Amino acid sequence: MTVRRKIAVTIFATGALTALGVIATVLFAFQRFEHETTYHRANAFLGRVVAMYGELFEMHERHPQEFTGFLRNLVLFEPDTQLYLLDAQGTVLAFTGEARLPPGFKVALGPVLEAVGPHPMPYVMGDDPERMDAGAVIAAKPVRRTVIRNDEPVAGYLYLVAHRSRLPEGGLQVVGSSFAKPALAAIVGVVALSTLLAAWIIAAVTRPLRQLSDAVAAVSRDGLEGGPAPAGIAWPDDRSGDEFGRLASGFRAMLATLRQQWEALRRLDHFRREGVSNLSHDLRSPLTATAACLETLEDRWGSDAARDDDRRLVEVALRNTRNAARLVQSLGDLAQLDEPAFQLHAEVLDAGELIDDIVLRFGERAADRGVALQAASAGEPAFVALDIELFERAVANLIDNALKFSRPGDRIALAARRQGPRVEVSVQDTGPGIAEADLPRLFDRFYQSRTSVAPATGEGGKGLGLAIVKRIAELHGGDVKVHSRSGAGTTVTLSLPAAMA
Repeated sequence: MTVRRKIAVTIFATGALTALGVIATVLFAFQRFEHETTYHRANAFLGRVVAMYGELFEMHERHPQEFTGFLRNLVLFEPDTQLYLLDAQGTVLAFTGEARLPPGFKVALGPVLEAVGPHPMPYVMGDDPERMDAGAVIAAKPVRRTVIRNDEPVAGYLYLVAHRSRLPEGGLQVVGSSFAKPALAAIVGVVALSTLLAAWIIAAVTRPLRQLSDAVAAVSRDGLEGGPAPAGIAWPDDRSGDEFGRLASGFRAMLATLRQQWEALRRLDHFRREGVSNLSHDLRSPLTATAACLETLEDRWGSDAARDDDRRLVEVALRNTRNAARLVQSLGDLAQLDEPAFQLHAEVLDAGELIDDIVLRFGERAADRGVALQAASAGEPAFVALDIELFERAVANLIDNALKFSRPGDRIALAARRQGPRVEVSVQDTGPGIAEADLPRLFDRFYQSRTSVAPATGEGGKGLGLAIVKRIAELHGGDVKVHSRSGAGTTVTLSLPAAMA
């Protein structure tokens, strides 16, 4: 969900909850006002009745039938009310309603005592015996017998129930026209105005964010090689002086700095590749000539016992010259592989067949070191779009690295297997393994792992062989990973996209 939608949903939900809260508050306040008004009117009415008729209990005892009529006459001008005479325990003695109450029917005394208590109440809710409802507004006044003693206890109560008003036919329309519709119209108007204001706020707040996100997406898509600003992208106005303007100005300045640094890095990288390539090319010829001269001296002095010391010096010089030549060759190859314009000459073939050829090429060298080199039998053909020369170079580097650290009696196995949409080419050895600390940087250029072992080749000893393997895998759209444990061997796996035959 976008920021704009989140803000819109939040504002809408806040407005809706506010509107519901306003409606609930208005209804509650209206109901409370109605209850208080009813209670105070009923309380005043009972006060007048008790003040005018002080012999209610005597009247009831002398003429019980006529007393009910008397009570009904009292409430003629109090619509939706019923009047009850209760004894001190809450038993109904007489009432004005039409319903028949069972003999000895009692109302709850708690609300009655609350209504006649010393503390004035806003309103009291009590029993409605006629409708069997405990949610009616009630009023009560204590009634005493006419005696001279002032401490005579309360003989009973005059109890008034104000029924909840029931709307007559068409009453809902009356309420709707007098209260609901105007209130609803006002609330809808407020919500509509709030929605318009919220839409304006959302647009004003999120437009710069959207513009900045579009600019970031354009830079991510096009890279840093474009002009000073992404084409077709509207930037927030950095002259506004607000937070978005300052953010846009800072982003544009950062982007300009990044582009300058990117151009500088491109020039330096191009200079590095070109310099390494030229240096490699210029060093090959003298190193080759030097190696040829040293080989000639080695042949001449090989049968002369007096020249044994000189011949040993020549062997050392020749070995170092060959190592230097291989290192120069690797540097030149790596610089060439790093060129952005480098193109693969790929063709679809079975990687397993190439592995068989590579095993044959390294078989004699492995046998001389006492290492068993074999190609594991594969199931279905593993077709891959490969540059044959580069692929053979990558696998050869892995075998050469494994042979360099393998001990007599160890085994090296090569395999190419189809794994879903990928083809995995693995070189597994049973050598001493690689220390865990070396694994994260194993494919870094010029990083030398297991320095206690003397290098067998210039590139392996200088940390370029595995870097070349990684670059070749990347050019083929794949990657390379290593699984190793010290003392338990090493497995290097090239994962490449599979191709149709």
